[in-house]
Amino acid sequence: MRLLIDTHALIWFCEGNASLSPAARAAMEDDANDRYISHAVPWEMAIKLSLGKLHLQIDYDLIFPGVLDANGFQMLPARLNHYRGLLTLPRHHGDPFDRLMISQAQAEGLTLITCDTLIPAYDVPLLW
Repeated sequence: MRLLIDTHALIWFCEGNASLSPAARAAMEDDANDRYISHAVPWEMAIKLSLGKLHLQIDYDLIFPGVLDANGFQMLPARLNHYRGLLTLPRHHGDPFDRLMISQAQAEGLTLITCDTLIPAYDVPLLW
């Protein structure tokens, strides 16, 4: 399976948080899966940390690149077609980070690991 991991799923994975579903955790731990992190994830986390809207139990510098490397997660390269997809993406969701991840998942044929309740409105495979 080819997976794109949403920000909250990555944080919960790193922190061992029980909010991450067993199916999501198993898929993220399975080395047979291609597991990708959008460049929107470290960007979103950095912005929210700097604004005091996010507090982590693990240091940001340990996640990027430490946790990613240790678990075989790959950074998904930014491609122009990911941004192009935003032009026609319906406005079900206003969060720019989530919208980019939806566009990336659609463009790359990835299953998005998320529990975001607005994302099922889009034509994108989900796992939770």
